[in-house]
Amino acid sequence: MTRKVYDKLVRDRIPEIIRESGSTCATGSFGPDEFRRALREKLVQEAREAADAADGDLLTELADIAEVLDALLAAHGLTHEDVRTMQNRRRAERGGFTQRVRLLWTE
Repeated sequence: MTRKVYDKLVRDRIPEIIRESGSTCATGSFGPDEFRRALREKLVQEAREAADAADGDLLTELADIAEVLDALLAAHGLTHEDVRTMQNRRRAERGGFTQRVRLLWTE
């Protein structure tokens, strides 16, 4: 079998699932700073997957984003309430997306 190198953050049970499927794998762990960086990279990966997802797969991809977001918040000592407070502030300052505004051009 050919070895494929990943060197990326994966969910906790992925090594177990790999082994249960009959394959082998090696794991390590991230230090705190590396972990926060890896979470940001994972957030981008999951956001791309959500952007490209078929409608029927969107909920799964959004759940993956939520899982990464939860981990990012914990890693930075933040809470969902912190995010909600900032979200409300940003909405008051800049608006939301309820009006479906499409910016066509500026001069």
